[in-house]
Amino acid sequence: MSATALRTPKLRPDKPRARRSPLLTVLTAIVLLYSLVPLAWLLINATKSQNALFDSFGLWFSGDFALFSNIADTLTYSGGIFVRWLLNTILYVVVGAGGATLLAVLGGYGLAKFRFPGKKAVFATVIGAVAVPGTALAVPTFLMFSKMGITNTPWSVIIPSLISPFGLYLMWTFAAEAIPTELMEAARVDGASEARTFGQISLPLLGPGIVTVLLFTMVATWNNYFLPLIMLKDPDWYPLTLGLNAWNAQATTAGGQAIFNLVITGALLTILPLIAAFLLLQRYWQSGLAAGSVKE
Repeated sequence: MSATALRTPKLRPDKPRARRSPLLTVLTAIVLLYSLVPLAWLLINATKSQNALFDSFGLWFSGDFALFSNIADTLTYSGGIFVRWLLNTILYVVVGAGGATLLAVLGGYGLAKFRFPGKKAVFATVIGAVAVPGTALAVPTFLMFSKMGITNTPWSVIIPSLISPFGLYLMWTFAAEAIPTELMEAARVDGASEARTFGQISLPLLGPGIVTVLLFTMVATWNNYFLPLIMLKDPDWYPLTLGLNAWNAQATTAGGQAIFNLVITGALLTILPLIAAFLLLQRYWQSGLAAGSVKE
């Protein structure tokens, strides 16, 4: 055998692995604690009785476990008004956030896949609307609705919730990348109408974007506070945010501390539907993010 054949092959040095910055890990841990500590405080204190709230440490359980009794008291207090607020919030979310998602999907799809005069002006209008905070439009909206006579009604909360400029912009950009123009042209060549092309071809591809817009609009409507505050006077039409604030104001007055445990338990019950929605829709959201990161 020749000397060349007996040579030992040279091993290539391994590529240096990216080092994890300890500073980044510490900052991430701080942000995680900042996010979870209030939730932990809320969960722990919802298990305490009224007396234990002021006699025990806030971030530790007390001797008596009163979570279920607190929930029962919250749901039955003042004739079950909390249940009414919950149903009102669900109504605002289903009609308002659902309608906003539907309009965003239709508008974003049309703006992304069709050409028409004034498209650039529409784009500039949408971008400008995204930059305007909703609180800046609340007072003009109230003045307009008062002239129309629909303040202190559910429509005064639902109608503004139907408009989501950020959701429209998000669906616009998502539809432009998720739906190949060639696929739509092939469907048209086969004789499919525009409605059938949208329903059977485009809509399934827009699934992750629809879920994302739905989550954003649902959270915004569920947590909406300032708009109902200036639109509604009747407590029977309050959402959960406004109702819990009324309970909290009552709890801070003299003799009103007897319902402070109901405020905490009600706040816990308020965030549970949002957590459930994120957990149920998480796989659709993650699949859309993963699909957008891989180029075939």
